[in-house]
Amino acid sequence: MQRFQDKVIVITGAGSGIGAATAWRFADEGANVVLVGRTADKLEKLAATLPCQGQKVLIRPTDVADADQVKSLFDEVIDTFGRLDVLVNNAGTAVQGKLAEASDDDWRKVMSTNVDGVFYCCRAALPHLLESKGNIVNTSSVSGLGGDWGMSIYNTSKGAISNLTRALALDHGGDGVRVNAVCPSLTRSELTAGMFDNDELMAKFAERMPMGRAAEPEEVADVIAFLASDDARFVNGVNLPVDGGLSASNGQPRLG
Repeated sequence: MQRFQDKVIVITGAGSGIGAATAWRFADEGANVVLVGRTADKLEKLAATLPCQGQKVLIRPTDVADADQVKSLFDEVIDTFGRLDVLVNNAGTAVQGKLAEASDDDWRKVMSTNVDGVFYCCRAALPHLLESKGNIVNTSSVSGLGGDWGMSIYNTSKGAISNLTRALALDHGGDGVRVNAVCPSLTRSELTAGMFDNDELMAKFAERMPMGRAAEPEEVADVIAFLASDDARFVNGVNLPVDGGLSASNGQPRLG
């Protein structure tokens, strides 16, 4: 299946986890992939494993929280490929703790990447997506659909992305540009690696998740690819849970 043959896909946060799996999925379907992240070494290691090579892969170290770097990124994409078809906003970070205990730096660390970065990338990408009738897929979270204990800043940032997704879909659906988001639950990645070493914590997650486990990055990447493809050509403004059934629960404990 080559749904993205010769399409140009920009993926932020591509160095690991969901971003790396998404890059691999698009590359496997024939796309030109632009790998965006802060760490060049990670991007280069990923590029070496992709099923497409050479001129079909552009490695672009970028801090998406910097508007000038983002503008330069998309200028280079257009100079290199002449078009843009899909933007995957996947870069993200988190800080745990209650709001009253948070520092200004905690707030800015999360909001600058998770919200400012998506804003800058969408703003820079939209003129080109309007030309190609392309689309945007944002990585929100189940934490953008409901709250968590001790994650108020992260919840705020992902709630913003969920609603930005809806608003952009309203503004640009009539122009032929779809905007959707995936909302994963706990997914194996560098960001969550420490959690998987805590057996007691993982047992609590398994108890809450109908499928009894966390997601693998590839399982989220598959849904991102679906939303970006023509298979989802009438799907717009959706925040799609990729959560093993977690959001199907009304929150009460298992009784049997």
